Amino acid sequence: MPVDKSTDRVRGMFDRIAGRYDLLNHLLSMNVDRYWRRRTVRMVPPQADGPVLDLCTGTGDLALAYYRASGGKTPIIGADFSREMLAIGRQKSQRAGSNGQLKLVEADAQQLPFPDDVFQIVTVAFGLRNVADTDRGLREMVRVCRPGGKVAILEFTTPRRQPIRGLYLWYFRHILPRLARLLAGKGEDAYNYLPASVGEFPAYEQLTERMRAAGLTEVRFHPFTLGVATLYLGTK
Repeated sequence: MPVDKSTDRVRGMFDRIAGRYDLLNHLLSMNVDRYWRRRTVRMVPPQADGPVLDLCTGTGDLALAYYRASGGKTPIIGADFSREMLAIGRQKSQRAGSNGQLKLVEADAQQLPFPDDVFQIVTVAFGLRNVADTDRGLREMVRVCRPGGKVAILEFTTPRRQPIRGLYLWYFRHILPRLARLLAGKGEDAYNYLPASVGEFPAYEQLTERMRAAGLTEVRFHPFTLGVATLYLGTK
């Protein structure tokens, strides 16, 4: 049975785990998620001209990474439909002293409240897989990206090579949900949803083809950490 990615279900799930989201992410990934975001920013660095948009921003980690990389000189917008996640992200933004250069707004990735051809970079980290209509989300990312701009998608993937693939699947399907059950409390369903949604989501060549179909060129992918995560890049 396909994973239920209806808007209300996914929003409610992330609202429930918002308070423990950062702790669980860093703990369950053994802090490697921080490295993946830093590498994304290094591979797709912000320029001085034009804003950056981070979709499905959650508590704002990738948006904050872009804010820091730009030295606070580039306007950064993080968008998400979970109010609870955004509330925590705004607290983190204030602690970072963003002074209005980093703004977090409530928005659905399938219907963005931004005009065409605005952003120099449009990113999404571990969020496109949660969008009910993947292709619609991709088209919106391309629409708001300016000509010549970059679209960057960081997402979990299943390693292709053994024995890493087998070890990864064993951890992802059996250990991670059990750890989440102990730590996440009422939000444990999010960490049962995680392996199921990753297993269903198009990866590698499948996703690059869908990015091309959405209007991107020069599309390529870069596996991180033996293929546990992958960065997909395209140009409008």
